[in-house]
Amino acid sequence: MPYDFETVINRRHTNAVKWDVKDNELPMWVADMDFATAPEITAALTKRAQFGIFGYEEVPTAYYQAVADWWAQEHAFRPQLDWLLFCTGVVPAISSIVRKMTAPGDNVVVQAPVYNIFYHSIENNGRHTLASNLVNENDQYRIDWDDLERKLAAPLTTMMILCNPQNPIGIVWSRATLQRIGELALKHHVLVVADEIHCDLTLNGNQYVPFASLSDVVAANSISCVSPSKTFNVAALHAATLIIPDENVRALVSRGINNDELAEPNSFAIPGSIAAYTQGKTWVHELRTKIAANQRQVAQFVATELPQVKLIEAQATYLLWLDVSQITTDSAALAQFIRKATGLFLSAGDVYRGDGNQFLRMNVACPTAELTDGLARLKRGIRAYLTTK
Repeated sequence: MPYDFETVINRRHTNAVKWDVKDNELPMWVADMDFATAPEITAALTKRAQFGIFGYEEVPTAYYQAVADWWAQEHAFRPQLDWLLFCTGVVPAISSIVRKMTAPGDNVVVQAPVYNIFYHSIENNGRHTLASNLVNENDQYRIDWDDLERKLAAPLTTMMILCNPQNPIGIVWSRATLQRIGELALKHHVLVVADEIHCDLTLNGNQYVPFASLSDVVAANSISCVSPSKTFNVAALHAATLIIPDENVRALVSRGINNDELAEPNSFAIPGSIAAYTQGKTWVHELRTKIAANQRQVAQFVATELPQVKLIEAQATYLLWLDVSQITTDSAALAQFIRKATGLFLSAGDVYRGDGNQFLRMNVACPTAELTDGLARLKRGIRAYLTTK
């Protein structure tokens, strides 16, 4: 591959949240890759920096065109330009949408285990989380459709936050599944907010389906949140796009993100995003190949060296869901023990709720040497933990 995904870059003492750890620790937790971003993006940012003036900026049509072209080329769906709104991040947008499109005390449905920051966006804004937990059967998660409909039909339920592809499990929801969710939401007057931030990172032939590409009536009852941040490892650019087919919903959300001061770009957000979407295709395709190889390395290691652990195969993302239920039902305690004993910093699954107290989440977006080190530490940590039992 012409792009470099093997050089270990020293990120310690660089203000990186992920690497704000002790010198002997190896962080494999937060969704931040240890790969340098595409050089085409770096070149665009360098050119912008050399211009030397960093005043107030607006979002040009070229940005929205780049987003629409990317979705057409990569995901066989072209959103209309007037459906698109710029915002400074998916999480800030979700929090703003919760405030604008629901009322205090309302229920917001999620499918746990799911990205833990959803709970913050819901509960910190005075709404209630109503979880329709995914059911794990033989290492495959499925939706409990009867339970989901009951939760959507609850009188105070006004919104559902859907994770597509799903974090932390890595599920890529099929078109039929998404359409069924959308029809249930429409039936019970529940607005769907689809967090699709990991959509470009599908693996092994799995294909993401944009929620906005579903039937017209279902799409009109939705807001999709997308961004180059996970795809290209550029979270600090603070750039995201909302795809909102319905004009009335779009007007309300636009008012919300503008009131919350989330609609103005910094000097690097636009050139970086345009470069990503217009020049980053080959880099992303090679990245997916590397992530898939890393997942295979983990699968082989776990099967041969840690038979007490089961890997749930990720169809997307670089976040692996490790079943440690044969070892403990307190993944937080296990994660803390492993970190103290070996320096390996993983995410404890309990923060994602649902059955997460039986899982650890591992970020494998890193060079082979780093992953090999992490797996060795995982083995040492679990073996040491088992000797305490």
